[in-house]
Amino acid sequence: MDKLKIGVIGLGIGKTHIRGYREHPQAEVVAIADLNANRVEEVGREYNIKRRYTSAEELLGQDDLDIVSICTPNKFHMQQSVTALGRGMHVLCEKPIGMNADEARQMIEASRSCDRRLMINFSYRFNPQAIALKKRVDDGALGGVYFARTVWHRRRGVPGFGGWFGRKSLSGGGALIDLGVHRLDMALWLMDFPEPEWVIANTWDALTAPVAEQIEKTFDVEDFAAATIRFNNGTMLTVEISWAANIEHYELMETRLYGTHGGLVHRNIPDKYEYEAELFFEQDGDQYDQKLSSTPDDVKSSMYYFVESIIENKETPAPAEEALQVQKLLDAIYLSAEKGEPVRVS
Repeated sequence: MDKLKIGVIGLGIGKTHIRGYREHPQAEVVAIADLNANRVEEVGREYNIKRRYTSAEELLGQDDLDIVSICTPNKFHMQQSVTALGRGMHVLCEKPIGMNADEARQMIEASRSCDRRLMINFSYRFNPQAIALKKRVDDGALGGVYFARTVWHRRRGVPGFGGWFGRKSLSGGGALIDLGVHRLDMALWLMDFPEPEWVIANTWDALTAPVAEQIEKTFDVEDFAAATIRFNNGTMLTVEISWAANIEHYELMETRLYGTHGGLVHRNIPDKYEYEAELFFEQDGDQYDQKLSSTPDDVKSSMYYFVESIIENKETPAPAEEALQVQKLLDAIYLSAEKGEPVRVS
């Protein structure tokens, strides 16, 4: 069969998408777009991509693309995805799915009505340790999960004052919607997406607001968020996320689940984007810790699995419907923080 032709819009994180697609022998990135003309030329030369555009509209106007990756600021995810789906393209959209749950629903409806696939790039599902844990959880290793905690803290890791990440009109929020979306998805995915009941939360900008004021840059989002989520089955999940916090590590990620038969942890090796996973359980009255294999040879990128799902006509491994569940909780966390009280999740 002919290779699937792919376009990538947004060449910041989009470069990761290009590299991911290159893992699959039936995929070829043939077109790229970015508002920065110099970046387009540089990336085009680096990856030998001939079709280079300086607007999303030009790329989305092409008639021969099978897949497009949307790697633009969050504000543009919905419209660009809906346009691409309407043009007959499958869409891999960066997280979060949109600015809010209403946008997510519009994207899902477009995907269904156009009979095209829509996957959200929850890339942390695709590291070897996460995949190993998911297999054990699905096999019943934890029993019934009753509590979980998921965290991503940075000592100092604000993604640029004055850029789109710090502007709510473009991003929809700060550290929570940027980093928290990944750890929230990780926990919910391992928990098999229980139905949420209510959320109580707060957000702060205690460390970033004084800096933004001093350097006279627009920055109207949070640098720290915390929440407790209760689910209809009685399970609870706590969430802690920060771009800036006075802690010992510069990068700290950890997701823990506590179950009736066992527990687990997925975490980064402190200050690195490398990971480890462990199970904790009791057997015949003794306590055991089990480290899971960290380097299975068959684990590929999320882009590889997206292409494979299209070729083999099977469900995508990070469907938009699950991203909608994540987004509903992000919305509820922000609403609870704004109101200063618990909110129901609908």
